[in-house]
Amino acid sequence: MAESKIDQIRDLLKSIETGNPDPIAVVNEARYIQHNPQTHEGSEGLAQLFQRLSKTKPRVNMVRGFEDDDYVFAHMEYDFASRKICFEVFRFEDGQAVEHWDNIQERQDLNRSGHSMVDGPVQATDPERTEENRALVQRFVETVLVAGQIERLSEFVDEVSYIEHNPDISDGGTNLRSALSTSDSGQKHINYQQVHRVLAEGSFVLSVSEGLKSGVHSAFYDLFRVENGKVVEHWDTTEKVAPQDQWKNNNGKF
Repeated sequence: MAESKIDQIRDLLKSIETGNPDPIAVVNEARYIQHNPQTHEGSEGLAQLFQRLSKTKPRVNMVRGFEDDDYVFAHMEYDFASRKICFEVFRFEDGQAVEHWDNIQERQDLNRSGHSMVDGPVQATDPERTEENRALVQRFVETVLVAGQIERLSEFVDEVSYIEHNPDISDGGTNLRSALSTSDSGQKHINYQQVHRVLAEGSFVLSVSEGLKSGVHSAFYDLFRVENGKVVEHWDTTEKVAPQDQWKNNNGKF
């Protein structure tokens, strides 16, 4: 039986740790589009790059992996020079990965509710509700996060059962409302401006957005777990978008 796309990406990323060149075959390097602005495109083959990285004794763990048609999105733990949490997104075409996005953040301590940035359920449920859940999250991000209609939070979030994995926010709708309402000199501390992509498999939905955090141009990757038509759990990473004059490729972060 052929490996699933998720398993192929798990093997690919694990080869950063092992240096094994075989999983690199899933990538069509001739057509590969790299959206990490800090990574050169085409200057070094992936096999050579991963073999070089493996000598630094990194640790790689896929906590969650999901498939949405031609896309795989994964929630990762990395330990390079420091411990990091990352979301990886790959687009497949003709059976190979041809495009890649990611968003990485330094791992932080447990939040006040005792949750880490990665713990919690890992298996998607309710596959028949994928499109319903995707639409719910899309409306939530556009209405509450981008448009700032925080008073409508309860339409989308189970405020009583809501579990939060952001290291700076605690469980419950009240704490989420407070975090989204916080401002710096009259400007929203967390300022979502545009939704670029919403990926889903069953109960898990990943939104990719752009905006400002404390006035700094940032990428927001938010993973939501949906249950009975409401968001009940949330994980995320936030990464500063480097100024364009510092980019090592011209494909853009998003």
